[in-house]
Amino acid sequence: MDSVFKALADSNRRKLLDLLYQNNGQTLHELCAHLDITRQAVTKHLKLLEEAHLVAVEWNGREKLHYLNPVPIHEIYERWIHKYEDQTLQALHTLKKNLEEEHKNE
Repeated sequence: MDSVFKALADSNRRKLLDLLYQNNGQTLHELCAHLDITRQAVTKHLKLLEEAHLVAVEWNGREKLHYLNPVPIHEIYERWIHKYEDQTLQALHTLKKNLEEEHKNE
């Protein structure tokens, strides 16, 4: 999971994930068109995303297509974010109930 956090720490890599979310299955050339960095830098970023299993590749003849793999992000959500979200929702629910009770008693 450390590799996922490392991959998500860079804004260019997050931009690549956003681009793949919008249009999955893009080539290196297509992805480079949306970033103001060199082709070599995009290649390095994609390699890191692949190592973190955030991007999967498929060869179509001589073309290498890149696909978003959302599973590692979902695992982060399930492990950390979800449990805090539940507490927040429960707190909001309790607050709502308390405010409604106060309103009834006025």
